[in-house]
Amino acid sequence: MAVECIDHVHIEVADRAAAAAWYARVLGLAPDPSLAVWAEHPMGPLVLAAADGRPALSLFKRDCRPASRDSTIAFRIAGAAFLGFLDALDDLQLQSVQGRVLTRSDLVDHQVSWSLYFLDPDGNRLELTSYDHGDIAQAIGA
Repeated sequence: MAVECIDHVHIEVADRAAAAAWYARVLGLAPDPSLAVWAEHPMGPLVLAAADGRPALSLFKRDCRPASRDSTIAFRIAGAAFLGFLDALDDLQLQSVQGRVLTRSDLVDHQVSWSLYFLDPDGNRLELTSYDHGDIAQAIGA
């Protein structure tokens, strides 16, 4: 047996509709109409899909508690999209994992990739990463 890929990740949110709107605004994820039936059950997931139609996140309504360990969900994007995200940071007003507004100064150079770490409104830890290291380094003057 060989796993093809990760299909989706379960996350807990206080309000599925509010979380879906946030993920649409910040990451471009949208509810998957082919799996909408699951969201009809109060304990079922609202499944969000990426632009290619693949499921990415399953939002479950739960009483959210702070994460007890690092359970970061990393999303990969192309370098141009990463640079666009950097340009949009002021408008997005995202919370960094340190609890302040996310800025360009939070950019992490992993030598082969660039990453930003931030929280969703329910405290779930997220990472946006790009392996187009050279292109990004050149664009930001690093």
